[in-house]
Parts: sequence; structure tokens; C-alpha cells
Amino acid sequence: QDIGLMKRVRETFPNLEIHASTQMHIHNKEQLKVLEELGIKRVVLARELSLKEINTLNTHLEIEAFIHGALCISYSGQCLFSSLLLGRSGNRGSCAGICRLPFTLIKNETEEIKTEGDYLLSPKELSTLEHFKEIMESNIFSLKIEGRMKSPAYVAYVTGLYRKLIDSYLEGKPLEITNKEIENLKVLFNRGFTKGHLFSSQKEELMNIKASNHQGIYLGMVVEVKEKKIKIKLDADLHQEDGIRFPYEDKGLMVNFLYNEKGLLINKASRGDIVYIDNKIGLKQKGKVLKTVDIYLEKKLKNFEFKKIPITFRVIALLNKPLKIVVSDGKTEIKKEGTKIVKAKNFETTEEIIKEKIDTLGESPFILKSIDIQKDNNIFIPMSNLKEMRRKLVEELIANRENAVPHPFVENIVENDKKENNKEKMIYFHVLVRKEEQLKYCLTKRISSIYVDDEQLYEKYKSYKNVFLRLSRIKSHFKEYQKQQLLVGEIGSLYKYGKENTVITDTFINVSNSFSVAYLESLGAKRITLSIESTLEHIKCLCKNVKNTSNIEVIIYSKPEVMIMKYCPLNMIINKDKVCKVCLTKDKYFLKDRNNKLYYILNNNNDHVTHLFYYKNIDFRESIDQLKEIGIKHYRLEFLEETPKEIESILCKIT
Repeated sequence: QDIGLMKRVRETFPNLEIHASTQMHIHNKEQLKVLEELGIKRVVLARELSLKEINTLNTHLEIEAFIHGALCISYSGQCLFSSLLLGRSGNRGSCAGICRLPFTLIKNETEEIKTEGDYLLSPKELSTLEHFKEIMESNIFSLKIEGRMKSPAYVAYVTGLYRKLIDSYLEGKPLEITNKEIENLKVLFNRGFTKGHLFSSQKEELMNIKASNHQGIYLGMVVEVKEKKIKIKLDADLHQEDGIRFPYEDKGLMVNFLYNEKGLLINKASRGDIVYIDNKIGLKQKGKVLKTVDIYLEKKLKNFEFKKIPITFRVIALLNKPLKIVVSDGKTEIKKEGTKIVKAKNFETTEEIIKEKIDTLGESPFILKSIDIQKDNNIFIPMSNLKEMRRKLVEELIANRENAVPHPFVENIVENDKKENNKEKMIYFHVLVRKEEQLKYCLTKRISSIYVDDEQLYEKYKSYKNVFLRLSRIKSHFKEYQKQQLLVGEIGSLYKYGKENTVITDTFINVSNSFSVAYLESLGAKRITLSIESTLEHIKCLCKNVKNTSNIEVIIYSKPEVMIMKYCPLNMIINKDKVCKVCLTKDKYFLKDRNNKLYYILNNNNDHVTHLFYYKNIDFRESIDQLKEIGIKHYRLEFLEETPKEIESILCKIT
């Protein structure tokens, strides 16, 4: 995600291949231009793009897209939920999966809206198996399977299915997946399947609000429950050691012992059979049973051969000449010479013996494809010599493959570590407003910049020199702006508008180091807002390494956005019309978590996405003196629902 690190790696290791993660929030053509200029090879696009949109992107970059697995409900790289709530940053690879937890929909802070399920932020699992031909014929170059926190068996099986489809497509065969393969896929892991934004799935097609965990497959029905035994009529096969779940009581177990109708132990039962299992979980009710672990499938997937690289050997063993062995992987050829070949006194070294010793490749990544042996009759080669030469050749070939691309280190990097002698002691306050009454009040105060996220409001007040338009960080189209004052939240807008306008970068670019600051300045940023995840220690470290801290902005008061989503829970749950009008009413909606914390839902008509806000304000106003000491001059306060009177109370503590 870190564009500063990306620039640093490009300068330091010019030949290193760089891929841009989906955490970079890449979803428009201007962002792709930035990555092209940086020399990036491949970009993993945002999951929110449709296949139709991807096919309109004209770029030299290799495009990678998600085709299967878990979906984030927020735009990747734009989710702060886990970070703010639990201190586990999704931007740093430690997401705790808050979207998989239960929430209640609340209207006007007190009224609970009844929903069909509690998992209001939990999407289904992405699967594009049935549309795979369209993907193969698209602009997508590389296919990404989301395997985070999944079992090795799941990753192996899913990858195998798509590999099968790729091979069938390339060979001109029909792209077919059997019912059994789909069943296996479901029992390994599923939350229900969706075609995702890639094929424009919405509402119930996209979400499974009834359950966020593994659903498995339908196994049968509990027809009788006793204190020690559970009686089940099967609708699918069941094996000893399978995992099963009773969703209506949210309980599950491993089938350690399986009994037939006569009470005899068995290790397998088939569809239509009546079986008994031990009631070790205290089940009380009858109902449906799900199979969540298929032990036979798991064992089968664990019993596989590692894919190995085919190599060839050529052995030249001529009397009174050094033994020569050549190994090749088809790209690289390595030669070695051994001791001089002598005449055999007792035992001849035959072709079979040579092949046996050369073919002992063990746990190396290679497999013998062929061996060409040229030898004289009645010769002797010490076995230790053959084995040692083979070992050294294999080690050298591995080392050669691991270092196939040279990565020269460039030492003449100019660091931004020289401070300018800036004697200016002034500090500046900036505000973000969302309502006209907030804007009008702030215009009466000594506020250096007022950021407005409503373009109509901006047009009305842009004659004021301190009013800026905050652009959406979800951009598919770019209007022309000339000599305007803009706050931008993604690198495409900075690239597009940075030279002809006064542009400040927003916190959503997640700047956390001096390299990012320097690069954004080179694209035209007049001021850079740091990531809201930055601690005081992070900011101190950054300020030690930037050339001038007077263009750094820090947010000191805000109710931050924890998510920005293409999905709208209000549209799915409340709206009954084809055209959603929920967000046009005066009602306010919230998601309430298990600890009764309320997260405000805001639907912005300007960007047609859903914003979810943290349950409380973050407030670092008491840290201003410490920030001033390390050189920070620009401080931002963001207002959501605050009245002018509340804003006055907040500002009076710092001005």
C-alpha cells in the first residue's frame, strides 16, 4: 500500500519486480498512470470493479483480479475498523475481521430495526467458476485466490479447480465443474457464494447476513435427541472423524464414534441411512445438520506430490579423462569436472549405477527428466565422487534460479534529512464541514482552510479563499478543474489535478513515512495529511526525515470513517422500492455492535457509496504542544453532526 516504499524500492533496486497490492485502492485510470510511471509490473485491482470496468482500462500493467475467496466489504486499504477498535491494523496485515461480527440496525439512536440476520457487514464467498470463460477472455492477466486464514486443503482444492478450467480453456475443451466438485468446495469452506462486484452482484446476491462462519453442506436431519445419543437421518455420506454442526443451536462436534441403527460402531454411513452419534455437546432440539469437515477429502488432499522442476543430466565418463557432468533446467546449464576416470579392477561402474546415483534428488525441487550417458566400457568411478558432483550441481542450480534477476543496490539516494531553517512559529487550523451552517460559522473564525465535501456547497462559497472542495476517494470519472482548491483522497486525483490546482492530500492515502511525503510533493501536493493511524512516535520519526515539516497536516479531532462500501445495508434491509430513497429522509441510521456502541451510517449522494463512522470522536487536542515541538504547524478538525455551538466549544479549547 505504501507508495513511498514503492518509490524507494524502485530507486534502490531498479530490477526488482514490484506488484501493487489491492491495499493501494487502485480503481481508476489515473492511478494506473502513476504506477506505470513508477515502473510497477502488476496491479491487483480493487474488488469493487466490475469485469466490464476492468475491460475499459487501457494500461501496460499486468492486471490481477480476485476470482475466489473471502471478500472485504470495505474498499481495501480504506478500512480502519479493526485498527481503531482493537489496535489491529488492516493496513498493516493484522485485520481482525470486524465485518464478520453481529450488528443490529438502529434508527434514530433508539429504534431497533428487525433484520433476517445479524451479520449485516458479512459478504458471501466470491466464486467465479460459472463465469470463468468471460474472465479468460478479459483484460485480466493474473488470477488471485483469497486464501488468508483458510486451510491448506481449501487452498489446494480451489487452486486445482481453477487450474483445471484454465487448462480446459487453453486446450479448447468445455469448461466443466461437476456437482461433486462443487460439494467438495462447499464442505471445505463457504459462507454461501457470490459472483461479487466483478459480475455486479448486489444485496442478497452479495451478502449473507444470516451467518458469517463456515456453512458446510446439508447432511440430514436430527430426528431424535436423547441425553446420550443423537439420531440422524442422512442425506449425504458421513464418516467417522467428520465434522458436523447444528446451526439452530449453534453447536458442533467431531464424529469420534459413529453407530448404526443396531448400535454397532461403523466408520461410514451413506445417504438414506439412520445413524447415532454421542451427544457430547448437550444438544436438546431436532433440526437440520450440516457437514463442515470431510475427513476423507482432507486426507486425500494432504496426500499429494510436490510439483518439481524437470532437469536433464549429461554424463561424460571416458577412460583417463576427468569425469564431466552437465545439468540443465532448460534455461541454465551448469558444468563440473571430477577426478580422472580409471580402469575397473573389480567392479565396473555401469550406466545403471550412474543413473541411480544421479537420480537420487531427494527433497530438492527437481525431478529427473532424462539422463544422457556417454562412457567407455570397464571403467570405475568412486560413488562418493558421483554423489558429491550431483550435490554441488543441484545446489548451484538452485542458487542460480533464486538469483536469476540481478538486484543492484543504488547508493546515490538523496535523503530528505536536511531541515530547513524555518523560524516561523505560527500554527494553522483547518476544518472539514458537511453542512452549510457549519461552513457559515467557520467562515467567521480564523480558520486557514475549510474543506467541503459537497460540490454544490463548494460552488456557492468557493469565492472565499480558504474554502476547498474535498473530492471523493472513489473516482471513476474526472471532471476538469483549473485553478481550484482541492482536498484529494487517492493518488489518481493528485496526478490529474496536482499541477494546475492547489491540491492537499487527505488522510486516506495513508502516508506514514518521509518517502511518501517526498513523492506526493513531486506530484504537486502542497500539503500532505498523515495517516490517522500515525502515533506521536511515528510522526516524530517522520519529521526527523522530511526536508520541511511545514507542509505536514495532522488530524487532531474527528469521528473517523471506519469503512467506505459499495454495498448499502439500508438499501438492502429497509428499501422496498427499486429506487432507494432511505438516505433522502431525515432519519439517521446506525449499526450497533455487541457492546452497544453505535456506528453512524452516511450515504453520500456525491459518490454513491456508504460511509460508516466510528462510535466516538478521536481527540488529540492535548497533544498540540508536543506536535508543535517536532515541527507540525497544520492541524485539522473534522465535523460530522456538530452544531455551530458545539463547534465553538471545540475550537475555543485550541484557539
